[in-house]
Amino acid sequence: MTVEERQPDLVPTTGSVQLVPDPRSLEALGRNHTLEAALAELVDNSIDAGARHVLIRFVRDGGRLVRLLVIDDGSGMGDNRIDIAMTVGGSRSYDDGEIGRFGLGLKAASFSQARSVTVVSAARGQNAVGRRWQMAKAKQDYRCEIVDHAFALSQLAHDWGFPPSQTGTLVRWDDVKGFPTVDNEAAVERFLQGAFAKIRAHLGLIFHRILDGTDLRLLLDVEDAGDVVLRTDVPSLDPFGYAKTGAAGWPKRIRAGRGTRKLVLECHIWPGRSNNDEFRLDGNLIERQGLYIYYNDRLVQWGGWNGLCHADKQLNLARIALNIDGDVEQMMSLKPEKNGVEVGPEFGPSVFAAAAAEGTTFADYTDRARGVLKDANRRRRVRQAVLPPGSGFAPKVRRAFSRELPLKDEDPIDIRWKRLPAEDFFEINREERVLWLNQRYRRALAGGRDGSLNDLPVIKALLFLLTENIFAGQNMGPRDKDNIEVWQAILTAAAREETS
Repeated sequence: MTVEERQPDLVPTTGSVQLVPDPRSLEALGRNHTLEAALAELVDNSIDAGARHVLIRFVRDGGRLVRLLVIDDGSGMGDNRIDIAMTVGGSRSYDDGEIGRFGLGLKAASFSQARSVTVVSAARGQNAVGRRWQMAKAKQDYRCEIVDHAFALSQLAHDWGFPPSQTGTLVRWDDVKGFPTVDNEAAVERFLQGAFAKIRAHLGLIFHRILDGTDLRLLLDVEDAGDVVLRTDVPSLDPFGYAKTGAAGWPKRIRAGRGTRKLVLECHIWPGRSNNDEFRLDGNLIERQGLYIYYNDRLVQWGGWNGLCHADKQLNLARIALNIDGDVEQMMSLKPEKNGVEVGPEFGPSVFAAAAAEGTTFADYTDRARGVLKDANRRRRVRQAVLPPGSGFAPKVRRAFSRELPLKDEDPIDIRWKRLPAEDFFEINREERVLWLNQRYRRALAGGRDGSLNDLPVIKALLFLLTENIFAGQNMGPRDKDNIEVWQAILTAAAREETS
């Protein structure tokens, strides 16, 4: 009998050879990162460094976006540490509670977005240091450039709009791939508006526990020809941020597994009708139901059932919070990109076999979540349909109407401003489906501010609810006319009082 027959798993070898990665592999790093996901990786590093402030800055010059910066006031790095940080796959020991794990985040995030990446940093009691990767050079021989000490120091000493610190790190992206390539101010503005919205929503969601539980501030701004504009904070966006549970007695905790392989699933049911940003998130509710998995308080998965069940609109109110502090043998392991987990063979069976303290199972939970949504939809179906709101109503207000009331398939009601001939507060034009508001009261009602297309959303929503049936009827009867006279007199008196 041969060796292969006695030991079928044995593969004979005659030596070894060292195979160095091709430098061109750098181009493949982080290919699946969006801009906001790449920035989250850099924020991870800042949080692990103990930063209290993290600033993300878009730099515009001559109408074009030229670079992006991420600056923090964390503990910083010296020569040895920055070399490890800039090494692809560079490894270091991670303390309990740190978010970093694999030594790829900075490089994968940066190379996914930019062709030139510079990092400068200063640790306490050490000189400022810096390194730069340029893709064109790096993919030839993995050579990383050393940044001039004086330049590194000047960058860190700049006034970044938060309290100065002797330590910190700056990451600079040049030749950013996703920036608009046209020299068009309107296109750049549209890009920035969209980028700001996505970055604030993404970072606010995945770091919401850290933002709520610490003094960390995430800042986002634009520098234009040396002046700072559009500065804003990133607010927390808690996917469990409801005021009242959708079902009495919930959330409940279901404990799955045993020993070191134990997981606690905190099962929540959102209220049946919610207009909260915390509920809608990016609006794709069917992808936002399911598991919300936290690794050291950083959200690493936001939605999805990982094989426990199929996504179903009837489960849109079901969200489960699950905390891990690392891989759980046979149950769960964290993806290197920190955008989800891989579940092991024991995960599903353990969850299905588990129960809460009073005996509630996972199947009971999903049944209850479906029931709450069905009850909410049943209440909505019996409500009387209304004409749709149109121009002049903010998008969120229009969405709220569409969620709470059935809308007729007819022309919408617009609400606009113009100077009416008298002091009347409003005017109804049934033929054109327009509710006119008197321009003379606009500035007073807006608190002295200039108006915009979708201004005064509360007043407009209340007027819509008050007058919608006037537009819907075939003819105005005596009762309708009398109502309009009453509303006109009272609202005009109130508006005149505002102007005084």
